[in-house]
Amino acid sequence: MSEVKKQTTVFEFGYLGNDDEISVKAQASPKIQPISGNAYRYLRKLCLCDDSESRFMRLGQVDNCEVLQVKNYAGVIFTPDGTQIEVLPKVAKNSDESTSRASLLMMLKSLKQFRHLQTNNANLAENKIPLLEVFISQFLASVNTLIKRGLKSDYVLKEDNVAFLKGKLLVGKQVKHNFIDKHKFYVEYEEYLQDRPVNRLIHTALVKVKGYSRCANNQKLLQELLFAFADIPLSNNVKNDFASVKLDRGMKYYEAPVAWTKLIIDGFSPLTLQGKSNAFSLLFPMEAVFESFVAQYLKKHITGIGELSAQVGSKSLVDYDSIPYFLLKPDLYISRKVDSDIVLDTKWKVINEKNSARRDKFGLSQADFYQMLGYGHTYLKGKGFLVLIYPKTEVFTSAFPHSFNYEGDTLKLWVVPFDINPKSENRIELPF
Repeated sequence: MSEVKKQTTVFEFGYLGNDDEISVKAQASPKIQPISGNAYRYLRKLCLCDDSESRFMRLGQVDNCEVLQVKNYAGVIFTPDGTQIEVLPKVAKNSDESTSRASLLMMLKSLKQFRHLQTNNANLAENKIPLLEVFISQFLASVNTLIKRGLKSDYVLKEDNVAFLKGKLLVGKQVKHNFIDKHKFYVEYEEYLQDRPVNRLIHTALVKVKGYSRCANNQKLLQELLFAFADIPLSNNVKNDFASVKLDRGMKYYEAPVAWTKLIIDGFSPLTLQGKSNAFSLLFPMEAVFESFVAQYLKKHITGIGELSAQVGSKSLVDYDSIPYFLLKPDLYISRKVDSDIVLDTKWKVINEKNSARRDKFGLSQADFYQMLGYGHTYLKGKGFLVLIYPKTEVFTSAFPHSFNYEGDTLKLWVVPFDINPKSENRIELPF
């Protein structure tokens, strides 16, 4: 496992450049964030491959310099030479890194894999530590709490050739091993040990993060925790050990450490960037993160409007010989008993309310409006409200004062912002 040697931060859709090439030129563009030549070549190779890794970034050119542009993902990218690249959400680009990082952490809590994130403690209030260190510190804190509560032991079946009889004598192996040395007994017995699957997995996760943390506090705590697990072996078969983990009622306090352990051993995220070298990444598709966070918020805060459902997929765009084609799945759907239902869709895009309404159309996408038209006619029969939800930014601070009306004015589409600032109390105002 490579050790993290250098860290750099770039915003979503930012540019990464080869430091070996940039340093040769007299002037380097301020748009480009330089990384080591080895790191750049590694990422460039992945970018040009036909595998799934190429979806994370693309090759381009800025000010006559070849660059790699990060796509719509946020998180952390690792390279084999020890370079760690932190990618923060673009909508907070005009804010400081701490606010952007806090916004991402807050939204990640809505994902099932990161439900154990604690974003209200003193360390995260400052938000001066990188994303990776945040995840590692919370994993270590959960394991530290676990040790204070006590590691669970279990009866482990063992075989050994011992000087006294205990457990069950294995006659076949006794004859084989002790035909001459008759004063020994080859036995099978149970021993009450901490060597159980869940503890082996946690130990394995501790060893895995050791090479990635640069934070002195994390390293200090990590050493203490590894000492506590010194008598517990590492997992030799992760898949089998996970299948054997059963958290009984008395092991509720194991839940958070086990959840973090699974994330760490799996590469933190389902979206890993894994080459032949053992470098991995924590990358999150921001459309999915934003959609999940908006859905979670609205489910908790919508009252008196209707029943909210996420990812409804009951209708298709067309049928061919009674076979449905092109399933329509709006992000959010509000069912109402009296009034017409409401379809809502989230878009992780920056729009500008100050742009020309005629020439630039505020940066809105025609494709998004066609998509909403399909939702409106299929789910609402061409009558009712549609809502497009975009992240709130400095150039999009309030809902558009007028609705966009499709032909006949019976189907109306509203465009509203959603505030992802961690300190915000009222994140969205719906126009109905």
